[in-house]
Amino acid sequence: MEKLSYRFEGGSRKLPKQAEVVGVVSSGNLEVLIETAPLGGGCVIDISTAAVGFGATWQAVMADFQQRWQLADTRIAINDMGATPAVVSLRMDQAVETMLGDGQ
Repeated sequence: MEKLSYRFEGGSRKLPKQAEVVGVVSSGNLEVLIETAPLGGGCVIDISTAAVGFGATWQAVMADFQQRWQLADTRIAINDMGATPAVVSLRMDQAVETMLGDGQ
């Protein structure tokens, strides 16, 4: 397992709910836990992945996600079993939309 961590600053969107879990860890999929946290306006994403050596890809996917959502005071934990970048993006968007409750 490889563990990666990314922190993004400058987000402006705070989520209204405390926590949500989306997805399940199984063959080729991932689980995303998203929660509000007092992070001084930052967004922290911690990843545990079975796919070792893809740090640059994860960095690009996480930066794209944060660019779209601009999250602040948010902690995200991802447990991955080899999901593709498209599945990762989809599942993370689903997590935020679930937290927002209205798809916005």
